[in-house]
Amino acid sequence: MNSNKDWTGNSRSAHAILGARNYAQNERETNDYYATEPKAATLLMELEDLSPLIWECACGEGHLAKEFEKAGHKVYATDLIDRGYGYVTDFLSAKAPPVPGFDIVTNPPYSKAQEFVEHALEILENGRKVAMFLKIQFLEGKARRKLFDSQPPKVIYVSTGRLKCAMNGDFERYAKSNAICYAWFIWEKGYKGDTIIRWMN
Repeated sequence: MNSNKDWTGNSRSAHAILGARNYAQNERETNDYYATEPKAATLLMELEDLSPLIWECACGEGHLAKEFEKAGHKVYATDLIDRGYGYVTDFLSAKAPPVPGFDIVTNPPYSKAQEFVEHALEILENGRKVAMFLKIQFLEGKARRKLFDSQPPKVIYVSTGRLKCAMNGDFERYAKSNAICYAWFIWEKGYKGDTIIRWMN
Protein backbone atom coordinates (compact mmCIF):
# COMPACT_ATOMS: atom_id res chain seq x y z
CA MET A 1 0.00 0.00 0.00
CA ASN A 2 1.54 3.29 -1.09
CA SER A 3 -1.15 5.80 -0.12
CA ASN A 4 -2.86 6.53 3.16
CA LYS A 5 -6.00 7.19 1.13
CA ASP A 6 -6.26 3.45 0.48
CA TRP A 7 -7.03 2.67 4.11
CA THR A 8 -10.71 1.80 4.63
CA GLY A 9 -10.76 0.59 8.23
CA ASN A 10 -9.18 -2.79 7.69
CA SER A 11 -6.94 -3.64 10.66
CA ARG A 12 -4.57 -5.67 8.51
CA SER A 13 -3.79 -2.72 6.25
CA ALA A 14 -3.35 -0.48 9.29
CA HIS A 15 -0.91 -2.80 10.97
CA ALA A 16 1.06 -3.15 7.75
CA ILE A 17 1.60 0.61 7.62
CA LEU A 18 2.60 0.89 11.25
CA GLY A 19 4.78 -2.22 11.32
CA ALA A 20 2.65 -3.91 13.97
CA ARG A 21 2.45 -7.67 14.25
CA ASN A 22 -0.65 -9.53 15.29
CA TYR A 23 -0.81 -11.69 18.40
CA ALA A 24 2.90 -12.19 19.01
CA GLN A 25 3.65 -15.30 21.01
CA ASN A 26 5.30 -15.52 24.44
CA GLU A 27 4.71 -11.86 25.37
CA ARG A 28 2.14 -12.17 28.13
CA GLU A 29 3.65 -9.77 30.62
CA THR A 30 1.94 -7.59 33.19
CA ASN A 31 3.86 -4.35 32.31
CA ASP A 32 1.83 -1.78 34.25
CA TYR A 33 -1.42 -3.25 32.91
CA TYR A 34 -4.57 -1.94 34.56
CA ALA A 35 -7.72 -2.61 32.54
CA THR A 36 -10.25 0.21 32.44
CA GLU A 37 -13.87 -0.16 33.44
CA PRO A 38 -15.85 -0.01 30.14
CA LYS A 39 -18.17 2.61 31.62
CA ALA A 40 -15.32 5.09 31.24
CA ALA A 41 -15.62 4.85 27.45
CA THR A 42 -19.38 5.39 27.60
CA LEU A 43 -18.96 8.48 29.76
CA LEU A 44 -16.34 9.90 27.40
CA MET A 45 -18.57 9.46 24.37
CA GLU A 46 -21.37 11.27 26.17
CA LEU A 47 -19.06 14.20 26.89
CA GLU A 48 -16.91 14.52 23.78
CA ASP A 49 -17.56 14.43 20.05
CA LEU A 50 -14.92 11.91 19.01
CA SER A 51 -13.75 11.14 15.51
CA PRO A 52 -15.29 8.12 13.74
CA LEU A 53 -11.69 6.80 13.71
CA ILE A 54 -10.13 5.98 17.08
CA TRP A 55 -6.68 4.62 17.78
CA GLU A 56 -6.70 2.80 21.12
CA CYS A 57 -2.94 2.48 21.54
CA ALA A 58 -2.77 0.64 24.89
CA CYS A 59 -5.80 -1.56 24.32
CA GLY A 60 -5.06 -4.41 26.72
CA GLU A 61 -7.92 -6.88 26.37
CA GLY A 62 -10.10 -4.34 24.58
CA HIS A 63 -12.26 -3.06 27.44
CA LEU A 64 -12.45 0.48 26.00
CA ALA A 65 -12.06 -0.39 22.32
CA LYS A 66 -15.06 -2.72 22.34
CA GLU A 67 -17.29 0.04 23.70
CA PHE A 68 -16.18 2.45 20.97
CA GLU A 69 -16.85 -0.22 18.35
CA LYS A 70 -20.33 -0.84 19.74
CA ALA A 71 -21.02 2.87 19.30
CA GLY A 72 -20.04 2.70 15.64
CA HIS A 73 -16.43 3.91 15.69
CA LYS A 74 -13.75 2.22 13.62
CA VAL A 75 -11.10 1.33 16.17
CA TYR A 76 -7.47 0.54 15.49
CA ALA A 77 -6.41 -1.29 18.66
CA THR A 78 -2.75 -1.85 19.51
CA ASP A 79 -0.69 -2.70 22.56
CA LEU A 80 2.94 -3.35 23.40
CA ILE A 81 1.97 -6.72 24.90
CA ASP A 82 -0.19 -9.43 23.35
CA ARG A 83 -3.23 -9.80 25.58
CA GLY A 84 -5.36 -11.53 22.98
CA TYR A 85 -6.86 -8.38 21.45
CA GLY A 86 -5.66 -6.02 18.75
CA TYR A 87 -2.21 -5.78 17.20
CA VAL A 88 1.16 -5.76 18.90
CA THR A 89 3.15 -2.60 18.39
CA ASP A 90 5.13 -0.10 20.45
CA PHE A 91 3.08 3.08 20.29
CA LEU A 92 6.00 5.24 21.37
CA SER A 93 7.89 4.14 18.24
CA ALA A 94 4.90 4.36 15.90
CA LYS A 95 4.53 7.06 13.30
CA ALA A 96 1.41 8.79 12.02
CA PRO A 97 -1.93 6.95 11.97
CA PRO A 98 -2.76 5.11 8.72
CA VAL A 99 -5.05 7.90 7.50
CA PRO A 100 -5.80 11.45 8.67
CA GLY A 101 -8.68 12.02 11.04
CA PHE A 102 -7.83 9.74 13.95
CA ASP A 103 -8.32 10.64 17.60
CA ILE A 104 -6.10 8.78 20.07
CA VAL A 105 -7.94 7.49 23.15
CA THR A 106 -6.49 5.23 25.82
CA ASN A 107 -5.61 4.49 29.42
CA PRO A 108 -1.82 4.51 29.06
CA PRO A 109 0.63 2.73 31.37
CA TYR A 110 0.94 5.32 34.10
CA SER A 111 4.73 5.16 34.24
CA LYS A 112 4.79 6.31 30.59
CA ALA A 113 1.69 8.48 30.58
CA GLN A 114 3.46 11.75 29.78
CA GLU A 115 5.40 10.08 26.96
CA PHE A 116 2.13 8.76 25.52
CA VAL A 117 0.54 12.22 25.64
CA GLU A 118 3.53 13.94 24.05
CA HIS A 119 3.92 11.33 21.32
CA ALA A 120 0.21 11.35 20.52
CA LEU A 121 0.23 15.13 20.14
CA GLU A 122 3.33 14.91 17.97
CA ILE A 123 1.92 12.43 15.44
CA LEU A 124 -1.65 13.73 15.09
CA GLU A 125 -2.66 16.59 12.82
CA ASN A 126 -3.96 19.88 14.20
CA GLY A 127 -7.47 19.81 15.58
CA ARG A 128 -7.48 16.11 16.44
CA LYS A 129 -8.03 14.96 20.01
CA VAL A 130 -5.98 13.00 22.51
CA ALA A 131 -8.04 11.57 25.37
CA MET A 132 -6.14 9.93 28.21
CA PHE A 133 -7.75 8.23 31.22
CA LEU A 134 -5.42 9.14 34.08
CA LYS A 135 -5.19 9.49 37.82
CA ILE A 136 -6.03 12.99 39.00
CA GLN A 137 -2.45 13.12 40.37
CA PHE A 138 -1.27 13.52 36.78
CA LEU A 139 -1.86 17.23 37.40
CA GLU A 140 1.14 17.24 39.76
CA GLY A 141 4.85 17.43 38.94
CA LYS A 142 7.27 19.98 37.46
CA ALA A 143 7.89 18.00 34.27
CA ARG A 144 4.18 17.76 33.58
CA ARG A 145 3.78 21.47 34.37
CA LYS A 146 6.01 22.16 31.37
CA LEU A 147 3.74 19.97 29.26
CA PHE A 148 0.62 21.75 30.53
CA ASP A 149 2.17 25.17 29.86
CA SER A 150 3.16 24.33 26.29
CA GLN A 151 0.24 22.04 25.38
CA PRO A 152 -2.58 22.54 27.87
CA PRO A 153 -5.45 20.08 28.01
CA LYS A 154 -8.60 21.66 26.64
CA VAL A 155 -10.78 20.04 29.29
CA ILE A 156 -10.40 17.63 32.20
CA TYR A 157 -13.41 15.57 33.28
CA VAL A 158 -13.01 14.51 36.89
CA SER A 159 -14.99 11.46 37.94
CA THR A 160 -17.07 12.23 41.02
CA GLY A 161 -18.00 8.56 41.30
CA ARG A 162 -15.06 6.18 41.42
CA LEU A 163 -14.32 4.24 38.25
CA LYS A 164 -12.26 1.08 38.46
CA CYS A 165 -8.99 0.07 36.89
CA ALA A 166 -8.23 -3.60 37.55
CA MET A 167 -4.70 -4.93 37.65
CA ASN A 168 -4.22 -7.50 34.89
CA GLY A 169 -7.90 -7.15 34.00
CA ASP A 170 -9.10 -8.91 37.18
CA PHE A 171 -12.25 -6.88 37.89
CA GLU A 172 -13.63 -9.45 40.34
CA ARG A 173 -10.73 -8.75 42.64
CA TYR A 174 -11.56 -5.03 42.54
CA ALA A 175 -15.34 -5.37 42.90
CA LYS A 176 -15.46 -3.04 45.90
CA SER A 177 -15.00 0.72 45.78
CA ASN A 178 -11.83 2.07 44.23
CA ALA A 179 -9.84 4.52 46.33
CA ILE A 180 -8.27 6.23 43.30
CA CYS A 181 -9.78 9.25 41.55
CA TYR A 182 -9.54 9.14 37.75
CA ALA A 183 -10.24 11.73 35.09
CA TRP A 184 -10.39 12.00 31.31
CA PHE A 185 -7.74 14.48 30.16
CA ILE A 186 -8.63 15.87 26.73
CA TRP A 187 -6.10 17.59 24.48
CA GLU A 188 -6.94 19.12 21.11
CA LYS A 189 -3.78 19.60 19.11
CA GLY A 190 -3.11 23.28 18.59
CA TYR A 191 -5.26 24.46 21.51
CA LYS A 192 -3.57 27.21 23.55
CA GLY A 193 -6.32 28.44 25.87
CA ASP A 194 -7.08 27.79 29.51
CA THR A 195 -7.94 24.32 30.73
CA ILE A 196 -11.56 23.80 31.75
CA ILE A 197 -12.36 21.48 34.66
CA ARG A 198 -15.68 19.65 34.52
CA TRP A 199 -17.18 16.72 36.34
CA MET A 200 -18.65 13.43 35.19
CA ASN A 201 -20.21 10.30 36.61
